[in-house]
Amino acid sequence: MVFPQIQLVVFDWAGTTVDHGCFAPVAAFIESFARFDVESTGAQARAPMGLHKKDHLRAIASMPEVARQWRSVHHRDWNEEDIDSLFAEHFVPLQLESAVRHSQLVPGLLSCVEELRAGKIKIGTSTGYFRGAADRVYAFAAEQGYCPDNNVCADDVVAGRPAPWMVYRNMERLQVYPPQAVMKIGDTVPDIEAGRNAGVWSVGVTHTSSEVGCTAEELGSLRREELERRIQAARQTFVAAGAHFVVDSVACLAKLVERVNHGLQDGQQP
Repeated sequence: MVFPQIQLVVFDWAGTTVDHGCFAPVAAFIESFARFDVESTGAQARAPMGLHKKDHLRAIASMPEVARQWRSVHHRDWNEEDIDSLFAEHFVPLQLESAVRHSQLVPGLLSCVEELRAGKIKIGTSTGYFRGAADRVYAFAAEQGYCPDNNVCADDVVAGRPAPWMVYRNMERLQVYPPQAVMKIGDTVPDIEAGRNAGVWSVGVTHTSSEVGCTAEELGSLRREELERRIQAARQTFVAAGAHFVVDSVACLAKLVERVNHGLQDGQQP
């Protein structure tokens, strides 16, 4: 009997491979609501991170405090026409502007990809970005030397995360199966859930994540106790969401793949 090995890793983008701390979407969400005279916080903007951006807007608008403000300012509850306006007229141009500004590769990514490819592992991606923003991020990442074998954005499938369709689309295009030969890594709960829903190995990443929410410089300046508190909180969040594994950064991934491959030989399954 031939046991499968990891043949494909599907990476998230912001907060996993680019944009240390996942800041590009946060500013766009806050400013979009501000243009409707509704204040939202960074914590509120981050809470639904990982969803398709229009779903993300709905999730913020549905938060009790945000919904209360909307009702107070506009003398009615928000509706789908409001979400369409928030998205098309405000969020999209703001996101297009911020996506490139916050698309620097995270430390260790290129060496990680090199190690994986040396092991004949294909590189796929998924993202909650809409097509315009995704294409800008892809192009800027390529200028920095990161060129995945396949990219899938939320506009390419019938539903974004936590649905499994972006993972499956990568598997289809790169012709990799069964699911236990695939690993999905991301920095949000919907990332973890999408991996679990696809039946693949689901991995959370902490240090660069939206859950921790720090640039590389900010992370390096934290006191040890605060750093450990934030990392542990992110780890617990991912484990509670069903992550099979949690790593500090993508730089740890090649060793994790070796560990999973050994487990596969012993009959372990996602």
